[in-house]
Amino acid sequence: MRRIALVTLVVDDYDEAIRFYTEALGFRLVEDTPRPDGSRWVVVEPGSANQGTALLLARAKGDAQHARVGDQTGGRVGFFLHTDDFGRDHARMLAAGVTFLEEPRHEPYGSVAVFQDLYGNRWDLLQPAD
Repeated sequence: MRRIALVTLVVDDYDEAIRFYTEALGFRLVEDTPRPDGSRWVVVEPGSANQGTALLLARAKGDAQHARVGDQTGGRVGFFLHTDDFGRDHARMLAAGVTFLEEPRHEPYGSVAVFQDLYGNRWDLLQPAD
């Protein structure tokens, strides 16, 4: 079996990114390991262990990477967070201060709303239709 295990998300600060993803989005901190060069190997995932793609939170280094923080996909939705209960997760995320860029929509493919992470990257919260 093959799968995409990790996707790198460039962040400004490890600790603020961990707080956002674990507290506001309800992700699970999988690993936070210091590395000899002063960086950290920080992995978060939205569900139970090995049930989907996790995020590697990588602190930006240099001007080129800093310029990409919050705009890794040129303003497009670049990340898709699936849920089995849109109403529950939407309400929890709003209560945690997550910024939604639109009201929830009910499309033929499911219930969806675009939100942004703490840096401005756009995400879809999506409950696929049955």
